[in-house]
Amino acid sequence: MSTTDTRTILLETALNLIWNSNYNSVGVNEICKQAGVTKGSFYHHFESKAQLFCEATSHYWEEVRRDLDNIFSPINSPLEQLENWLQFIFINKVGEDQENIPGCAFFTAGMQAGCGENRINETLQLMTERSAKYNQALVRRLLNDNYLQEAKDPEQLARLMQQYVQGAIMHSRVTRDISNIRKDLPEGIYRILSLKPEYWFSTKPTWPCAEENKVITT
Repeated sequence: MSTTDTRTILLETALNLIWNSNYNSVGVNEICKQAGVTKGSFYHHFESKAQLFCEATSHYWEEVRRDLDNIFSPINSPLEQLENWLQFIFINKVGEDQENIPGCAFFTAGMQAGCGENRINETLQLMTERSAKYNQALVRRLLNDNYLQEAKDPEQLARLMQQYVQGAIMHSRVTRDISNIRKDLPEGIYRILSLKPEYWFSTKPTWPCAEENKVITT
């Protein structure tokens, strides 16, 4: 196995374990066991679990970025981009199993790691900022095309969109109810954006992955 292969396997193993468990319960020994590598190989690539988490987050972001580039492609209208983004959340963050709502493993892991893990906090902040830029661009497109009832600060709206989504997902994980979030999430976002009512639920998503992952309709 090449050095590059070993590093990639460790990154992907860490992603899988953290996604299905939590940051604190996943140790270096378990990561090495699942990856089929020695601890020596682990420490050849990463000085600590925190560094592995940060680099795994960056590795994951590259996958997410490709999806977001498709979701927010200019070939889609602003309304299609909005519905694509909501579809992305339903598929990747909510799912179809109310007993196992995935949410965002990295925000959850960041909370579990605690405020003392500065490197993790900085990595998650960077990931949040990158994601927010896509939302900011969407807000500007909606404003420019006169889909919103009033002009608002795109940066603040992007933050509000993220905060609402994270809160809605956490609520669903606690209540074990995905039927409500499917109804509430789009309307909550429409209200935050001040989307004109005639455009609510007026457009279907065009994101290519939607059909492959069983489109979830609202």
